Amino acid sequence: MPRALMAPAVVTLFLWMIVPLVMTIYFSLIRYNLMQPGPDEWIGLENFEFFVTDPSFGTAVLNTLLLIGSVIVITVVGGLALALLVNDPFPGRGLVRMLLISPFFVMPTVNALMWKHMMMNPIYGVFAQIAQALGLPPVDFMADWPLLSVIIMVAWQWLPFACLIFITALASMNREQLEAARMDGAGFIQQFRFMYLPHLARSVAVVVMIEMIFLLSVFAEIFTTTGGGPGDASTNVAFLIYKQALLNFDAGVASAGALFAVLLANVVAVFLIRMIGKNLD
Repeated sequence: MPRALMAPAVVTLFLWMIVPLVMTIYFSLIRYNLMQPGPDEWIGLENFEFFVTDPSFGTAVLNTLLLIGSVIVITVVGGLALALLVNDPFPGRGLVRMLLISPFFVMPTVNALMWKHMMMNPIYGVFAQIAQALGLPPVDFMADWPLLSVIIMVAWQWLPFACLIFITALASMNREQLEAARMDGAGFIQQFRFMYLPHLARSVAVVVMIEMIFLLSVFAEIFTTTGGGPGDASTNVAFLIYKQALLNFDAGVASAGALFAVLLANVVAVFLIRMIGKNLD
């Protein structure tokens, strides 16, 4: 009886997941260009070959790895630092914590527009005004440092997530052990190495896994600011799929790229789940 009652929900969820996947696999094996209507022609793995031999493919994969790695390092290190700073009680700590967490709720497109126009604009942006005040030439971030600009935007939005996880984990630390360590003469570095880090190891692993999976699909920030350029300087795998799907109108190649992204995400997920499993043991 329990299985019979659960069956409709399970079947619906299964269909909701499997039907788009099956359609993507089908489209990836046929010639399906929206600008060339006609009968579906079975071409096997030609779409996959076309996608991986695209001149932008290597750059897109490298940019994706650089984006993911840089954002994870920035958010983990910065999140740990901020969580430790607001861990001890002080006047207004609740307000400070709320302000630290608030950027995570900003929509990616709004986040990108804010950084593009308010912060990084080479004429009236905050960074340009600071550079002019110091007598330095302003930097056009979108043209000179496009990938770094995207990394800064994404890291700013994901930093509150890491900070929130670490703040929650620090709240469960044994205060008596910390006090005993301080009384025994342990400095902050020793406390951080032998007490804080072991306690936060699981939280760090969870933050890395969740961010790794979601950062594989970063798109809005690139589309809104750099458009993948100049050239392919800020193109990642998700944006390359978009270019094949909507700019070239080639749904077959785009489907092949989507399956490559799914495969990459699953490989990363399996690796991280095993890492977290060892950590939890």
